[in-house]
Amino acid sequence: MRSAIPLAILAAAGAMAAATPVSAQIKQGDWLFRVRAIDVIPNERSGAVTGVAGSEVGLGDAVMPEIDFTYMATDHIGAELILATTKHSLSGRGTIGALGRVGSSWALPPTLTLQYHANPKGAVRPYVGAGINYTLFYAAKSAASLDGALGGSTRVKLDDSFGYALQAGVDVDLTPKLFANLDVKYIDMRTTARLTTGATLRTVDVDINPLVVGVGVGFRF
Repeated sequence: MRSAIPLAILAAAGAMAAATPVSAQIKQGDWLFRVRAIDVIPNERSGAVTGVAGSEVGLGDAVMPEIDFTYMATDHIGAELILATTKHSLSGRGTIGALGRVGSSWALPPTLTLQYHANPKGAVRPYVGAGINYTLFYAAKSAASLDGALGGSTRVKLDDSFGYALQAGVDVDLTPKLFANLDVKYIDMRTTARLTTGATLRTVDVDINPLVVGVGVGFRF
């Protein structure tokens, strides 16, 4: 990881931990709606850009809002759909590190997890989950530094990704309907970036594998 979790997330997590739990419960048939601030922290590993020995590409962190919906199929089992979109900077590393920022891309990573809630009748409810993620990369752009290094305007496209997701979190009731939430996910995510300059195509494979840390509030109905 190249950056710490933003202070806003730490402050909100501290406030959640200090909150006095309110007696409540979740049950079969409930819907849980959450709004979180998330920090997407790539743990990337890059191959070399085609034809450029020793080169690598890195992705920057992104802090954005996220929403999710959980349906409780039983008192203990829930299915959660997570929706967010984040913008990441692309940077050169290794032998192309001097280029600095080489581009950017947006990512839309809907994630569906099946969760186990350990304490549905308590005011503090930890849960774990596992599921699938599909990430659509869109609106990718090159930077002037990349265009200059490759000798012309470069079109950037990142292949979509499909992989697994792991999750752990906790809900803490603030009122009978409102609760605070802290959530951490690991997402198996990889892509191939395709750089097209004129008639020349260059590619680079990148394992992104982000850790997604979020804190927010939710409403049970």
